Amino acid sequence: MIRPTARKLAATAAAVGTALVVTGGAGAAQAAPAGTPTPQAVATCGTPDLRIGFLERLGGGMNHAGATLELKNTSGHVCALRGYPGVGLENARHASLPTRTVWGATWYADDPGKQLVLLKPGEAAQANVAWTHSGSDAQQADYLRVTPPGATTYRTVPLGDLVDHGEVHITAVAHKVPVRG
Repeated sequence: MIRPTARKLAATAAAVGTALVVTGGAGAAQAAPAGTPTPQAVATCGTPDLRIGFLERLGGGMNHAGATLELKNTSGHVCALRGYPGVGLENARHASLPTRTVWGATWYADDPGKQLVLLKPGEAAQANVAWTHSGSDAQQADYLRVTPPGATTYRTVPLGDLVDHGEVHITAVAHKVPVRG
């Protein structure tokens, strides 16, 4: 529901040719300059819109491994991501391996939570991925399937590591997911 003060702002915004973005909360309407895409008007980034790969691999003690996953907008338009990428493990022949995905914080990073991430052409979002490789019920995972949030197709990224119990932890996407130092 738009409050009366937000209605006045909406009418003013319409009169001067700006878009109104309602973000929730009391008095939380903002006017955006004309031509600025509002979150409601921006398409979800599809798999073809993105280059997906590891920005950096992360080592660690106690048999932990991980990586910063980068999803870069290679399209010519603004697109949006929100939530958690889907992940799955594959062997050397690209056959699917049993995978258990855990959303939230990882050994390396706190979970930024679901948030809308707008990506202009050339901009990237990140997620942190982590697993253990102690050899306890481990399987050799040569590739990681990555499905962007809201997409139905995936890209594969070379992984080349043992993954215990097929369990992969992943954070939500954000413009930057800081790795703990």
